Amino acid sequence: MLITSSVAPTSSPPHLLTPASSPPSPPTPSPPPDTGWQTLHPGLEQRVIRLLAADGRVREELSIFRIDPALYEFRIAYRPGEPQTLAQWQAETGALLVVNGGFFTEEFVATGLTVIEGQANGRTYGDFAGMFAVTEGGPEVRWLGVRPYNPNESLRYALQSFPMLLKPGGQMGYPDEDGAAARRTVVAQDGDGRVLFILAPWGSFTLHQLSVWLAESDLNLDVALNLDGGTSTGLHLAEPEVVIPAFTRLPIVITVFPGAGG
Repeated sequence: MLITSSVAPTSSPPHLLTPASSPPSPPTPSPPPDTGWQTLHPGLEQRVIRLLAADGRVREELSIFRIDPALYEFRIAYRPGEPQTLAQWQAETGALLVVNGGFFTEEFVATGLTVIEGQANGRTYGDFAGMFAVTEGGPEVRWLGVRPYNPNESLRYALQSFPMLLKPGGQMGYPDEDGAAARRTVVAQDGDGRVLFILAPWGSFTLHQLSVWLAESDLNLDVALNLDGGTSTGLHLAEPEVVIPAFTRLPIVITVFPGAGG
């Protein structure tokens, strides 16, 4: 016999398990706008400066390498018509640091004068340009307007490029604004004779803007020469590894090696 109750059974609501709430993750710290100089090797320092747009977003990340020429040896590597990637140049030469050089044609031939192991090739530029040269006394960045190339001078290595972004004494070298922003590579020398490679790989600078920035910076620059930019801008540091990729193969590069004093 089925016995039913006139009282409706009561049911307890199911017990809901509430997961323990996790503490919120700490926000990822933003990288500093300026790392300051960090020593990678004796006489070789790196600094990264992040420039902000009006909306607070990073518009450019400048990578700057400052090198004491008393501790490092500078050379030019050049293979006309036989370009290579920066990684290939580094592997072939064994250089500690490789950075892109000057302008070249569609046939991968340098457009300005080059000097490799004392042998000059090509035609020199005029006073609108400059030259990165390595002499018995070490490396130098010079403006051809005041120190033109002399076929009788003794150079170990050299390449020419343009324009001058800073003329001797830190004077702004490119006053005209053409509105063309692109990736940039600069070789410069400061008041203490140190060599600086300055790369702006995000493509936010016109030549005039970069000239102004260099003149107003705290880098104590005496002279600065624009190298090839755009897809050519790039740098490869072997140890610790730092790679700013070039987007084309390069027939000419500047290489840096630890010297006798390094």
